[in-house]
Amino acid sequence: MKKNAGFTLIEIMIVVAIIAIIAAIAIPNLRRARLDANESAAIANLHVVRGQQSAYHTATNQYGTFAQLRTAVPPFLDETFVDNAIKQGYTMLPIVLVAAADGTLAQDYSASTVPVTFQTTGNRSFWTDTSGVMRASNGTASVPTPTKANTTPI
Repeated sequence: MKKNAGFTLIEIMIVVAIIAIIAAIAIPNLRRARLDANESAAIANLHVVRGQQSAYHTATNQYGTFAQLRTAVPPFLDETFVDNAIKQGYTMLPIVLVAAADGTLAQDYSASTVPVTFQTTGNRSFWTDTSGVMRASNGTASVPTPTKANTTPI
């Protein structure tokens, strides 16, 4: 009698079940790693903005918008930093400038970033200003524009 070589249906079902268990364990960890990477990139982008704002202020005695920082000679930011740019799952909100008491030069700024899709691309919003403190929101389904009032230092 000739024996057929190959796998039985039971053996194939066991292998599929093992693969499904491994996937069920790995997928949430991969998702969390992606969220952490997006948040780290958002913080890094705000660190870049904060550093370049300091350099721009040293050169011009005022702070600038994304457009001013990109078009200065030499440029302080590259072309990827624009109002409402989406970078690694976060939207870079426009830089808010506050003029001096005489209304001429911008002597204060705030820069912030919010997740494109809450709990999918990020869980927290981030914000910084001339103080140099990086702040994060606790995160809500309707992410507000981050401010000192609704964020905590990180």
